[in-house]
Amino acid sequence: MPEVPGLDVAALTAWLSTAHPELAAGQLQAEVIAGGRSNLTYAVSGAAIPLILRRPPLGHVLSSAHDMGREHRVISALAPTPIPVPTAIDLVDDTEQAAITGTPFFLMERAPGRVLSSRSQNAAHPPAALRALSIELIQHLADLHAVDPSTVGLGDFGRPDGYLARQLTTWRRQLDASRSRSTPILDRLQDGLVQGVPETGRTGIVHGDYRLDNALVAGPAEHPHISAILDWEMATLGDPLVDLGIFALYWDIAALPAGVGAVPSAVDPAAGYPSFDDLADVYAAHAGIVLPELHWYRAFAAYKLAVILEGIHYRYQAGDTVGEGFDRMGALVEPLAQKGLQVR
Repeated sequence: MPEVPGLDVAALTAWLSTAHPELAAGQLQAEVIAGGRSNLTYAVSGAAIPLILRRPPLGHVLSSAHDMGREHRVISALAPTPIPVPTAIDLVDDTEQAAITGTPFFLMERAPGRVLSSRSQNAAHPPAALRALSIELIQHLADLHAVDPSTVGLGDFGRPDGYLARQLTTWRRQLDASRSRSTPILDRLQDGLVQGVPETGRTGIVHGDYRLDNALVAGPAEHPHISAILDWEMATLGDPLVDLGIFALYWDIAALPAGVGAVPSAVDPAAGYPSFDDLADVYAAHAGIVLPELHWYRAFAAYKLAVILEGIHYRYQAGDTVGEGFDRMGALVEPLAQKGLQVR
């Protein structure tokens, strides 16, 4: 059996036959899904249904990040809502036994569809279809922010009061834990954000990393739809405008120096994708609100992604990453910090 980094497939096969015999159908196979930049994601085949296993990254793991229990809980809670999420199967803490991953991990059904992560994939869809898909994606975000956390069992999922200030403290701590080099521009952005924290107007469930390539796209080429929103590891309760900030950053990420190739993005206006400003208008109309200025939120998004990529750079330098493209992550940190300073 081919060795899979971070996962004992034989042990997973044995565990599945005992814990979920209805899903067992013989020897499993697994492969790391390319493109992951944080938690490791494995496509697992050989069971009664296609599965996905998620676990924290190898090596250096930041405290409070890569929370398997958080991700499992939120997709379970959102299952009866209009938000499309994968079906959760199990959450396992394998830290002590170290039989399967040696970490907490969770298992879910593999939702149908594929991720749109490169411009070359756009050729399969007419421009009108990509525009409609973009509108659906932003409307799902508005629907997420409209969910009452208490009605889905997430009333204690986070502490909305003081959320933005705590976010800055958290990401400062994450940056300090990932330092392997001097980052003066990023430090300057960090200091500037502290000076202008906006007043939170409303609270809700925050995804934390909402973007096109964290969604699965299914259906015919002429009428694709979002079958599932993925990667809920940073979800919490807080200011929903944080999601709009990160969405805006990723929507235009290819325009950054070193952005093309370093961070996947299929978004291309020439292929039919609307501008972020157009989608912000769709969000506001769907949510029935007037959006305030997003400058701080867009700067914070650039800062947060820069800190995440600095952590990936740290792990890459230590030889603790799995997959391709990690050698380019560090080069994007400074352009992101510059972007944050520009939009703030």
